[in-house]
Amino acid sequence: MQNNRKPIILVDADACPVKEEISRISHTYKVDVCYVASYSHVMTNKTEGNWVYVDDEKESADLYILNHAKKDDVVVTQDIGLASMLVSKNVYVLTPRGKQYEESEMELSLHMRFLSAKERRKGNYSKGPKAFSMKDRERFVQSLKKTLSKIAGIPE
Repeated sequence: MQNNRKPIILVDADACPVKEEISRISHTYKVDVCYVASYSHVMTNKTEGNWVYVDDEKESADLYILNHAKKDDVVVTQDIGLASMLVSKNVYVLTPRGKQYEESEMELSLHMRFLSAKERRKGNYSKGPKAFSMKDRERFVQSLKKTLSKIAGIPE
């Protein structure tokens, strides 16, 4: 039996800075978007798209996305652990800064996350990520357009 389901975009929406861009680009490519957020992040001025609210538990949004993402869907998340599980399911995973996760780099990424957590447990904290910039936003837009073009079979 063939699956005729169209790919969708799933967004880990609680701290996603590119929701407006996702909404705009999804219209151009006629792709549905599902924003997943916890109840503590209910928005009154929601970005256009389907919104799903989950419990405030730490991994609730990640579990929802993991359970609903299918082959060729696009997921926007900053969570490396979630990304590692999704790329093995042939899901395209982008960060809000426009980086696309590849299965070949997940082992190293997870190891680096482990080492950082180990250092934090010792009381050693890094500066954290750089502030989100206009360049990050532009890189994300290009990356999402490229990914959706690939899924649609549109040559670059």
